[in-house]
Amino acid sequence: MVQKTIQITNPTGLHTRPGNDFVKTAKEFTCTITLTKGEKTVDAKSLLKIMKSDIVQNDTITLTCTGGDETEALETLVTYLESLHE
Repeated sequence: MVQKTIQITNPTGLHTRPGNDFVKTAKEFTCTITLTKGEKTVDAKSLLKIMKSDIVQNDTITLTCTGGDETEALETLVTYLESLHE
C-alpha cells in the first residue's frame, strides 16, 4: 500500500469533467484506489462516489493505492491532481 495526502488547488475542485478524467485514468490500473476526504473514503474508480464526496478547492485528500501497480498509479494520479487547473 502506498498513499499520499495532497491539497486540491483547482478552483473548481474535482467536479464532473476533471472527476471523469481522473476516474478514466484510475481505471487504467489494476490496483485498488481510494480517495479519503475527512472521515469518508470512496472508490476512486467511481465517478458517482467522487461526486458525492464534494471535493472542492483547498480540500485535503489522501489517495491510497493497493496492489501490483500501486506505485505507478499513485504517481500518475497525484501528478494529474497537482497539475489540474481550469
